[in-house]
Amino acid sequence: MNKIDRPREIIEYCLKPLDLSTTTDEYKEAYRRLEHVIKTFQLAAIKAKMPTAIDFSNMKTITINERAHGDE
Repeated sequence: MNKIDRPREIIEYCLKPLDLSTTTDEYKEAYRRLEHVIKTFQLAAIKAKMPTAIDFSNMKTITINERAHGDE
């Protein structure tokens, strides 16, 4: 997988497994907030001379035990 550095690509990659309807107001608001966070982080990284891209191929797998948290 290639590294991703555009906020839109990062958000769409992360939300894809959820298979959410992209037309709901809730999705649009969550997307807007995520985009703001990513852009803010990227601007701070550029100012610190540490631009970054996301490489999801190096991401460790996280196993969530929903039953342990009462979410079934």
